[in-house]
Amino acid sequence: MIDIKNLCFSYTNKQPYLLNDINLNLPKGIYLSIVGENGSCKTTLIKLILGLLKPTSGSIEVNSKDIAYVPQRLDSFNSQFPITVKEVLSCHKKTLKDKTINIDSALKAVNMIEYKDRLLGMLSGGQQQRVLIARALMGNPDIIILDEPSTGVDEGNQREIYDILQKLNQKDKKTIISIEHNLDIALKNSTHILKIENASVKLFTVEEFEEFRRKSFNN
Repeated sequence: MIDIKNLCFSYTNKQPYLLNDINLNLPKGIYLSIVGENGSCKTTLIKLILGLLKPTSGSIEVNSKDIAYVPQRLDSFNSQFPITVKEVLSCHKKTLKDKTINIDSALKAVNMIEYKDRLLGMLSGGQQQRVLIARALMGNPDIIILDEPSTGVDEGNQREIYDILQKLNQKDKKTIISIEHNLDIALKNSTHILKIENASVKLFTVEEFEEFRRKSFNN
């Protein structure tokens, strides 16, 4: 579904590269968590996949009718921002230009239908995150990319968010790609782990990554 060949990238288009000679094939239907230290270019890789950045060299081919991006929760919305959940999704519906989209169905998919007339700024961080996922679902994407969906979210909402993502992956067969800062969450929810380190990447199944961690710890 996503085929990356000989990818090199730097913001100056010169060496040293932040991502160097990346070759990666991501099949349809996986739940991939991207992990790595701060500054390892996890977000940069996502921006390249989304087409927001262009490779310095190499190529990225995405075989998908639609990709949805879910950013971190909306800290910019405070309690005084006069927009409701329904209005946020209605605005997005207009950009998609698809009159058949059902806002209530998107909200039901993330267990937020009862909040549709609430001001977005009055919701908790986890509830805002679920609204963002609902917005992403409105375009019926094949791939959903998330940027640290658990950041600033309480434990209860974290469980609900990851239950929703697992359902989307396992039942609805959507490919999930998520940047994660919490390795335990990544291992619990994913089918695959992509580790970024020293400008290179390595793809593991969850079982392979657990074995990698044990060997690293023993050494």
